Amino acid sequence: MPELMRAVAFSEPGGPGVLKIDYVPTPVPGHGQILIRVAYAGVNRPDALQRAGAYPAPPGASPLLGLECSGHVAAVGPGVTRWQVGDAVCALLPGGGYATHAVTHESHALPVPEGVTMEEAACLPETCFTVWSNVVMRGNLRGGEKFLVHGGSSGIGTTAIQIATALGARVFATAGSAEKCDACAELGAEAINYRDSDFVAVLKAAGGADLILDMVGGSYLQRNIKALANDGRLVQIAFLESPKAEVNFTEMMTRRLTLTGSTLRPQSDVAKARIADELIRHVWPMVTSGHLRPVMDGVFDMDDAAAAHTRMESSGHIGKMVLRMPGD
Repeated sequence: MPELMRAVAFSEPGGPGVLKIDYVPTPVPGHGQILIRVAYAGVNRPDALQRAGAYPAPPGASPLLGLECSGHVAAVGPGVTRWQVGDAVCALLPGGGYATHAVTHESHALPVPEGVTMEEAACLPETCFTVWSNVVMRGNLRGGEKFLVHGGSSGIGTTAIQIATALGARVFATAGSAEKCDACAELGAEAINYRDSDFVAVLKAAGGADLILDMVGGSYLQRNIKALANDGRLVQIAFLESPKAEVNFTEMMTRRLTLTGSTLRPQSDVAKARIADELIRHVWPMVTSGHLRPVMDGVFDMDDAAAAHTRMESSGHIGKMVLRMPGD
């Protein structure tokens, strides 16, 4: 392995313009870890938060951006049994995906599904880990239930629509333009343009949502509570508006509602491995059968990481964006 690798780095927090190409030490896989020669790296909102100084990397993780990638195993650390050098994988990363090489625990890597390109594969880990663990493992979504996802045209949203539809749920999704609503509808959702429609009224007319997946927070919290059916569940995974809100607990108590939430990155290796095993059993068959495919907004060269972040923060994108590493 080369001692130095090419990476997208930044020396101080700020806007997309702080992202620069640099040469940094190539990571060495430790016990139970694999080194991946990155082909494509997924671009996600937590990357922008970290770049802005609002989402620091957890202890022991690479300070580089990038929470998912696709590529080939370049080296294995002691104790690795699942992978061999040359295997094609896509992986959830603790950080470091915006580089030509990245390390992760062997149990957080998954085989590239049959019929999926490497650029598509880079879109799968972060969204699939997040959606499955929150919608199914935490939210307990079942066929026949009504499911609402906010931000339906995002990477999380497009994945959640497809997984929930494959499970037999009736799916609703909010989005902020006719184009985004059309994209949600094409995936199987009943789209709600939040700029001219009240999602609370729409869900109440349908009998209430059994499960809501929300990434807005703030004022949406009380509105989500009103949109839930009796015994409904709300799962919070982000707060684009605000992490604080005033809640009237009377309605939560009298209608037996469940409010919960999670973040993925700080969870233990064991917890992430458990999710990965669920994905192999339940989600990867959806991918190979064509019931779940990444919705891609664009592919950017590594040198254009700032442009990818600008695009993401404009909220004009539909689906996922990836960075292409040199040589691929």
